Amino acid sequence: MSHAPTTNRELRMRRHARVRARIKGTEARPRLAVFRSNRFVSAQLIDDAKGTTLVNAHGREFKGPQSVQAASVGAAIAKRAKAAGITAVVFDRGGYRYGGQVKALAEAAREGGLTF
Repeated sequence: MSHAPTTNRELRMRRHARVRARIKGTEARPRLAVFRSNRFVSAQLIDDAKGTTLVNAHGREFKGPQSVQAASVGAAIAKRAKAAGITAVVFDRGGYRYGGQVKALAEAAREGGLTF
């Protein structure tokens, strides 16, 4: 019995589904969801109970290499979250490895005042 080859995107979606089965964002503690494309990294704070995005930041807003861009997105999301009165979040790495851009974004968000 042979299976169809599974793409990297399908594998990431499976990993993300496993993470999402355990992580839920609330209004008090929204989910910090990270998305990485080939050119950009973006993040948003999501209230899963209502199904709404509270705050977002995208790599298009910043210049520089991707790791620098990711750190800028992390700092921006933290600043915007503070302005919206949010200090605690649940981190959702989106099925990506915690390293490189994802790690840079997370550390910058922590330095910006978000706790997770």
